[in-house]
Amino acid sequence: MQAKLKQTYNYAFLDEGSKKEIRRATLKAVAIPGYQVPFASREMPIGRGWGTGGLQLTLSLIGDHDCLKVIDQGNDDSVNAISIKKLVQSCTQVKITTDSERATLIQTRHRIPEVPIRADQILVFQVPLPEPLRMVEAKERKTKQLHAEMDYSGIWLRLYEDIVKWGKVSIGADYPALAHKRYIFAPSPIPRYDLPKLHQADGLFLFGAGREKKIYAIPPHTDVEPLAFEDYPFEVEHFDGCSCRRCGSTDTFLDELYDETSGEKFYQCSDTGNCQKRQEMRQADL
Repeated sequence: MQAKLKQTYNYAFLDEGSKKEIRRATLKAVAIPGYQVPFASREMPIGRGWGTGGLQLTLSLIGDHDCLKVIDQGNDDSVNAISIKKLVQSCTQVKITTDSERATLIQTRHRIPEVPIRADQILVFQVPLPEPLRMVEAKERKTKQLHAEMDYSGIWLRLYEDIVKWGKVSIGADYPALAHKRYIFAPSPIPRYDLPKLHQADGLFLFGAGREKKIYAIPPHTDVEPLAFEDYPFEVEHFDGCSCRRCGSTDTFLDELYDETSGEKFYQCSDTGNCQKRQEMRQADL
């Protein structure tokens, strides 16, 4: 199959040297949880900022045996997700799925699937801003020094100022967390609801920032602790009294939407693949 594809372009688009370089950076990232490893981000047939870092990780790891799932904000059918799936499939011919339990490789933008990631699965994140200290320090050289010295007083001060001003930490998505009790890392703009899923998980989480040329990782069974004060503990989003309009779920992350005609507010599962499976199960039970 690979020989046939090479008549037009290399298997998985990237040349073999590029894939090896990305895999070496990935191995280093896995060995040092939360540490940002620089890599030579390649030009891709999509614009920087549209998932080139995650796409390069996916293309460097994927093989004929893999089954790929791509989601954008939990949605399998968004323009970004469909475009990436088409590109990967056109240069690999791998199987595509919307079922996270069937997938061996999942590329995501800003969500973690509702079904826990297994030990035989890899979740690849598209990351826009990999540096968690950027909110308090603009210079790259200085942030590297702060990480090396484990000087995170600036970000703790930012959290404290939030509490003084608003009575709580106002950071929603991309909430900073500590990996393996060493490096503070940016978990991509996933909601706080998803952050506990990284703690002591069975699967491998890889983060790729193409524009910033950084790769970092959370290996299986790694401690991930959201930054929080003892008297202001970390809290996730709550959807008390709400349920998905399609599947009736009350224990998943819900999107708040409005009907275009009536203007009525309703809720719907963010994870469309899981929502579809729940709908099918409800139909089977009727």
